[in-house]
Amino acid sequence: MVFMYTVENSEDLASLSPYIIIGAGGGGEKFSSFTGVETVGFLDDSEEKQGSEFCGHVVEGDLVELIKKTNSKSVAIMLPIGAEGAALKHAVTALALGQNVVSSFRSLPLKDNPSLIKLAEEEGLIIKEINSKLHVLEKALDFAPIKDTEILPKINYLHKKPLVFVGGTSQECGKRTTTYNLGKIAEEKGLKSIVLSTDEMGLEKPTYINFRAFSLGVMDLAAAMMGVIKHIEETEDPDIIFVEGQSSLTELGNPHPKGGAASLLFGTRPDAVILCHRPNHPNRTPQGITKELTAIEAIEDTKVIGLSINRRNKPDESLEAIEKEFNLPTVDIYDGENGGIEKLLDTIIDYLNL
Repeated sequence: MVFMYTVENSEDLASLSPYIIIGAGGGGEKFSSFTGVETVGFLDDSEEKQGSEFCGHVVEGDLVELIKKTNSKSVAIMLPIGAEGAALKHAVTALALGQNVVSSFRSLPLKDNPSLIKLAEEEGLIIKEINSKLHVLEKALDFAPIKDTEILPKINYLHKKPLVFVGGTSQECGKRTTTYNLGKIAEEKGLKSIVLSTDEMGLEKPTYINFRAFSLGVMDLAAAMMGVIKHIEETEDPDIIFVEGQSSLTELGNPHPKGGAASLLFGTRPDAVILCHRPNHPNRTPQGITKELTAIEAIEDTKVIGLSINRRNKPDESLEAIEKEFNLPTVDIYDGENGGIEKLLDTIIDYLNL
C-alpha cells in the first residue's frame, strides 16, 4: 500500500507546488532545492528559529496563519526522527485546511499512519511519502529489509566524565578483555569505573551494561552511544568510563563492520584510546598498528596513549621493540609482561590527570 504513495522523482514534487515546508533544517533546505519545487514559506516549532531567515523566507510558527497568507497547495513535512508527534499534528491540520501533504519516513512513515491516507482520500487530496525505498535492494540481492533501521532520535552529547575507548586493529584482538580488566583494576585502585560493552558477549564483571552495537545502523549507533553515556553519567556519577570498541577502521578482508567501528568512535568521543593488536592473527587480516592509530586520530579528536598486545599467535613478539617503535606504553595483559594492565591504567591516570 505504501509504495502507491511513494514519491518516485522530483516531477512528483513539482506537480504539487507551491509548498509550505515544515522543518527549517537540512531536510527542508534539500526539499526546497528540488527542480520545480516552489516554496512560499517555512515553519518550525523551534522558537529559536522562528523569526530568522532561512532559504529566503522568515521562519514562522503558526501553520494555520501561514496557509492563510500564502498561495500554498501543499505542505512538506521534513522533520527529524523523534518529531513524530509534531509531524502528525501538522499533517492533520494541513489536510483539514485543504493542503496536499508530502511527508518524510523519518518523522511520519505512512505505513505506521494509514489513517492519514484515508483522511487524504476522503478530502480528495494527495498524500505522498519520501521513503527510504529499500525495496529496490530486492532486485539486486533478492532480499530487502522489512523496515527502516534508522529510528533513534539524534542527539549531540559530549561526556563530562573522563572516557577511554579501547579500539583494535581487527576483530578478536583483545578489546573486550582489555576493557573489562581496565575497569577491574581501576576499581581496585579506588576509582568508580563503568565498563560499557558494545557486544552481546560482554557478560563478565565488572561490565555495567552491554548490548550488540552492530545490530544498529551507523546513524543510530552514534546516537545510542551518546544516549547510554549520558544515562551512565546521570545515574552512576563515575570517575571514569571505559568503552569496548568493535572491529576496526582499517582491517582488510571484512569491510562490512568498518562503518560501525567509525560510528562507535564518533558516538563515544573519547578523551583517550588504548589500541589492541594481535600479531600473526590466524583468521583476520589487520593492517597493523600504524594504520589503525592514524585512522583513529584522523577521524576523531583523540589520542592513542597505550598499546595492548595479544601475543597468543606470536609469543616471541617483543613488547620492548613495539614500545620503542611507537613511543607508547606497550603491554601484554595476558601475561603481565612489561607492566601489564597496571601499566596501562597508570598511563591513563597520568594522561587524564585523575
